[in-house]
Amino acid sequence: MRLILNQNVDSLGQIGDIVTVKAGYARNYLIPRGLGVIANVGNEKALNQQLKVLDKKKQELLTAAKKLAASIEKTSVTVAKQVGEDEKIFGSVTTAELEGLLAAEGFEINRKDIKLTEEVKKVGVFAAEVKVHPEVTAKFKVWVVAQ
Repeated sequence: MRLILNQNVDSLGQIGDIVTVKAGYARNYLIPRGLGVIANVGNEKALNQQLKVLDKKKQELLTAAKKLAASIEKTSVTVAKQVGEDEKIFGSVTTAELEGLLAAEGFEINRKDIKLTEEVKKVGVFAAEVKVHPEVTAKFKVWVVAQ
């Protein structure tokens, strides 16, 4: 089934893209949530007329994402963990913890968009990435300290 996307959908496409998906995925997930409409002749004609509006909306989203990424890159978060021998931490630092710490800083980020660039096993400074837009990724510092 061919659909025109109304919003960005991870691993599928961006606003205004015409994609082919299975009928059940379209009927049960994309169309009820307003993420896409069926790509028939009428909708395709309307899409051609709205491409300028969609391009403007894409640019606004990209600009907002770049501003958000710039403010995230200025941020660093501190995680307090119990420490054993050789400054090794018990457990691990999870993306859910980072989501909560970023929320405390005023950022509404989903934990699925957060990625630790390296494995956190000791006390120290580590890097993490946040995917704020398909084209924009922000990096921030994670300080792991002894509790």
